[in-house]
Amino acid sequence: MAKISTTKKNAFGFSRIPDDQIYDFERTYGAHHYGRLNVVVRKMKGCWLTSLDGKKYLDCLAAYSAANPGHHHPKIVKAVTDALKGNYASVISNVVYTDVLGTFLKKTATLLPQLGLRFGKNGNKVLPKNGGVESVETIIKLARYYGWKQKGIPDGKQEIIVFNNNFHGRMIAIISFSSTPKYKEGFGPLTPGFISVPFGDLDAVEKIINKNTCGILVEPMQAEGGMYLPPDSFLKGLRDLCDKHDLLLMFDEIQVALGRAGKMFCFEHEKVVPDAITLGKAISGGIVPLSVMVTNSKLMDLVFSPGSDGSTYGGYPLACVAGIAALDVIKNEKLPQRSAAMGKILKKKIIDIANRSPHVKEVRGRGLFIGIEVKNGDAMQYCRKLLELGMLANDSHGHTIRISPPLVITEKEIDYMVERLEKVLVD
Repeated sequence: MAKISTTKKNAFGFSRIPDDQIYDFERTYGAHHYGRLNVVVRKMKGCWLTSLDGKKYLDCLAAYSAANPGHHHPKIVKAVTDALKGNYASVISNVVYTDVLGTFLKKTATLLPQLGLRFGKNGNKVLPKNGGVESVETIIKLARYYGWKQKGIPDGKQEIIVFNNNFHGRMIAIISFSSTPKYKEGFGPLTPGFISVPFGDLDAVEKIINKNTCGILVEPMQAEGGMYLPPDSFLKGLRDLCDKHDLLLMFDEIQVALGRAGKMFCFEHEKVVPDAITLGKAISGGIVPLSVMVTNSKLMDLVFSPGSDGSTYGGYPLACVAGIAALDVIKNEKLPQRSAAMGKILKKKIIDIANRSPHVKEVRGRGLFIGIEVKNGDAMQYCRKLLELGMLANDSHGHTIRISPPLVITEKEIDYMVERLEKVLVD
């Protein structure tokens, strides 16, 4: 085995182990649960990724919105390195308090408008976890407990309405209501208590509501499901149904919040406020794992008490330091506004390409969250060609090229991207 060199002489990252050996390490020692594109990334900075030979790739994926502020944003990096050097970054038992957790909770809770307004203006409370899927599990617990405690639904009979082509993660409870067979085949027995209807079909939602329904879980814009926007008034219709039938309206904004869709929160486009929300990915600037479930204080206090939930690393000091810095960067550098402005420029250019392309079926999206659906249904075919041209993109639901660069992207970098999309989709 090659000796791993990690000296400061390395210009491109952790080691200078040849790419072929890295591929072999992954094949030999790793689970094959991702279909990877053939590039070994050695360095990440801003909107760019660099390989061992010095070739640069424009990152138009941003780790599924985790790198919204750009890779290694200097203010976030400084906050994290200061914490490590200052000895206040290590994980510590949750039986004691830390000032960084308290500060992060306040910053996150007050960044959002009052959630669950029908429960009163009690402020918001935050429950931190690691990956986004953990926070989705937590929001499911919130709805189920509410159904049992407040609505009188027999425990074990609670039902949550979800939507076809959803994506909320890949833990057992979550894949149980996925409509993508490969996510759940062979992993049974699956978790009951979920009813799935077509995304955007308000009539289907209303028809399926019954005495055991306790909540509705929805993405305000589908990401992995194909980059679909909700129809006009759909989210408002869900809000009305939840108010009418005493259900919790829950938004999963892990991929679409914190500026990605051109607003701080995607639900702001529809002017509809949920009872609870999950956030993740960009909330720590892509530096360390961090996610949250946020809801009205009254609901949080109703459902969660000592022993009802917990996470050793959920909200640990280093994650909170990164979260505080990342939220400051997103707000102070006006990344949602930047996303809206740059997204408008980019989408116009992509639509121009689509009008001249024999391959494009439709362009859709908001902010810097744009999908290019291709007619042959094989978006990865085009993503591989883009990689050869120095641009990283991925597919959404197989048929759509997902364009979601860091929100710090410049017009010059947009032109770089458009030139490559033109070569792949038109030339």
